[in-house]
Amino acid sequence: MLHFIQKFSQASSKMLKYPFMVGLGASGRTETLSLKTCLQQNFSPLFLRTLPFSSFLVCMNKTQYYHTSPCSFKKKPVLPARPQKTIMYLPDSPKPALYISLAGLIPFFAPPLIMLMTETYSPVLAFTQMAYGASFLSFLGGIRWGFALPEGSPAKLDFLNLAGSIAPVVFSWLAFLISERLSEAIVTVIIGLGIALHNELFLLPHYPNWFKALRIVITLVAFLSFVITLLLKDIYPEKRPKRPGQVE
Repeated sequence: MLHFIQKFSQASSKMLKYPFMVGLGASGRTETLSLKTCLQQNFSPLFLRTLPFSSFLVCMNKTQYYHTSPCSFKKKPVLPARPQKTIMYLPDSPKPALYISLAGLIPFFAPPLIMLMTETYSPVLAFTQMAYGASFLSFLGGIRWGFALPEGSPAKLDFLNLAGSIAPVVFSWLAFLISERLSEAIVTVIIGLGIALHNELFLLPHYPNWFKALRIVITLVAFLSFVITLLLKDIYPEKRPKRPGQVE
């Protein structure tokens, strides 16, 4: 072991005395740099390489040389595209379905609009609004049943689809059953509209996107019109029908 250490120290002292080969230039001359000169200039000798066409720089400044592996850069995760909101499919609705549905909103907004103009609450107008909403609930149930009947329809003839089509009809029947208490009947229709919309959007997602967007708009408009009617009952005096022979 001692003999090996002595050999190594002798070889190191010889390396300090003799120059290093830097490279072979295009002119054929050999450039030399001593180890001592490299250390004084903050350079480090690299392996001896001979290039036939250009001089190869062997000593490089430690403070100016950086190596970064391409693998050290992390790729940014590609985020999936956000799905388009259902309401944005409304312009894709067929024109006949869009125009007929918008015209079907008139019976919802006409009664509260008339009451606002006359500044009186009319139970008759409120009842017609409630009756139209209950009839609309029955219509929604019929749409679901008819959607499941054709062969090849994505909606199967199972209990989920058929029972879901019956639920709006049940709320419509309850609204007419308690129609003497008009406010409770209107609330029943509102609940039925909300449950029908929830079923069509989440539990039974087979309708086209444009139809779902149309249903959202109709339900929101109907809900707003019923809320206005309930508020007008507490704001304006009630308009009672005249009895035969009654003098104003």
